[in-house]
Amino acid sequence: MEKILVIEDDRATRKALQELFLQEGYTVDLATNGAEGLASFRSSRPDFVVLDLRMPQMGGQDVCRAIRKESEDVPIIILTGSFDEINRVLLLELGADDYVTKPFSPNELLARVRAILRRARRAAPVERLHFDDVAVDFAKMQVLREGRSVALTPQEFKLLRYLAQNPERVVSRDQLLSEVWGYDSYPSTRTVDSHILTLRQKLERDPKAPVHFVTVHSAGYKFVP
Repeated sequence: MEKILVIEDDRATRKALQELFLQEGYTVDLATNGAEGLASFRSSRPDFVVLDLRMPQMGGQDVCRAIRKESEDVPIIILTGSFDEINRVLLLELGADDYVTKPFSPNELLARVRAILRRARRAAPVERLHFDDVAVDFAKMQVLREGRSVALTPQEFKLLRYLAQNPERVVSRDQLLSEVWGYDSYPSTRTVDSHILTLRQKLERDPKAPVHFVTVHSAGYKFVP
């Protein structure tokens, strides 16, 4: 069974999460602050991270950013208070897979964890990708174009990896939101369009006439290696 790392400074919440996941058969590691959580992540390499957003000193955003620099694959769920759209988009850009607002339903949190883990298990492992003059190493989160480094955000890496796992397949915007961003509903599908546009600008020879990140009218997008 998978190992879950819980990074939470509130003792009662931390204990409740430990009991919740242990009852479901998961192995649980606990950390009381961001620095301790990052050290635990590096030493034990969990399969899943549950991360409190607001912690003293090293906050959840910094921890999420640091984890994503070292691993694009390990899923992260953020625990937070009331949420607005700006903060939600920021978490997505940092690479979080989902979020749950406090006070949360234990059943809802478990359902979200299970859903994300199912997606992770289904995904065919793609470690390297080559197309045109682009070379991608997903393990190192490194992209080279004509031998020169290209900077991608964690969310752009996740989108590119999902497309690489589904070559020549038409995927809808809603499917991309669900599978890549991790939400069943999202404020606007325009976020998908903007990320596809950015990938074209960074990786296509002619972004105005893309041949790899192709729009399929009224259906979605298709990646052609």
